Amino acid sequence: MIVAMQEKATEEQIDAVIEAMEEAGVDVHRTTGATQTILAAVGSTASLDLSKFEVFPGVLHVHRISAPYKLAGRAFRPQGTVVEFPNGARIGGEQVAVIAGPCAIENREQIFETAARVKAAGASFLRGGAFKPRSSPYAFQGLGIPGLKLMREAAEANGLLTVTEVMEIAQIEPMLPYTDCFQVGARNMQNFNLLRELGQIRKPVLLKRGISATIEELLLSSEYIMAGGNYDIILCERGIRTYETSTRNTMDIAAIPVVHKLSHLPIVGDPSHGTGRRDMVGPMAKAAVAAGADGILVEIHPNADKAASDAAQTLYLDQFEKLVGELRVIAAAVGRTL
Repeated sequence: MIVAMQEKATEEQIDAVIEAMEEAGVDVHRTTGATQTILAAVGSTASLDLSKFEVFPGVLHVHRISAPYKLAGRAFRPQGTVVEFPNGARIGGEQVAVIAGPCAIENREQIFETAARVKAAGASFLRGGAFKPRSSPYAFQGLGIPGLKLMREAAEANGLLTVTEVMEIAQIEPMLPYTDCFQVGARNMQNFNLLRELGQIRKPVLLKRGISATIEELLLSSEYIMAGGNYDIILCERGIRTYETSTRNTMDIAAIPVVHKLSHLPIVGDPSHGTGRRDMVGPMAKAAVAAGADGILVEIHPNADKAASDAAQTLYLDQFEKLVGELRVIAAAVGRTL
């Protein structure tokens, strides 16, 4: 159930509605936009009498939400969510964000050189994996916390924010000093215990779509995080598994406008995992921006062919810089900036 308050509703009127909703046995999540406050009831709402809340002073209208996701739905924040970071960077809104870095942090020289080029290209976010969920137990698994320390040092030296993947609950606390945004990988999209814990922290979460997940399932996974009170979520389309074998995954570009229609959450595109091929990263990145993506997540490396992880889909630094220039043109063509 959503209760939309009138534009000039007072705090006393809003508090009265919240109290009545809580007395009815539901949890209340409040969001305040530029002109209006929205109250979302989460819990067993089927038996609630909507007319009871419609007559409260200051209430504009009340309606039920048919979708199973209540907080991630567009009705909760009709104006859309912009995830803001301490240094002023944003994901969502008019600007298209660029998040770039190696699949795996390998050593000091690699991450520092990459960070400098990410900054020079005009991006604000440095990504890098320290804990790597690999299909093979014999593949490189990452440097762990020492790798995160290197990435944090490189990011701070270049005025960048860090994005890195968390794989399990026990990693959250030790990672907190070193990451500005937790990434939940495709394999963990439905790790609901992990999602619940991330709902308790107050740092943004980049949630990747699972390889076989529907858009509704992705939004329901984001609901687990939001139910804990953490609304700073960025969704990510990173390709799904289909019968096609010419690419690593099938990047679902159509998911980007669909998510914008159904949800207020920003969504970024990951053409590196979406294709698995270096020569296709650029075209799919440009397609994602044209389709309305709020950002691009790409893997880059000073010596891409010899990257310890996902070399085939990793761009060289010169290729990345060229791509960013092309993305600026695409962004301008659809009325946005980069």
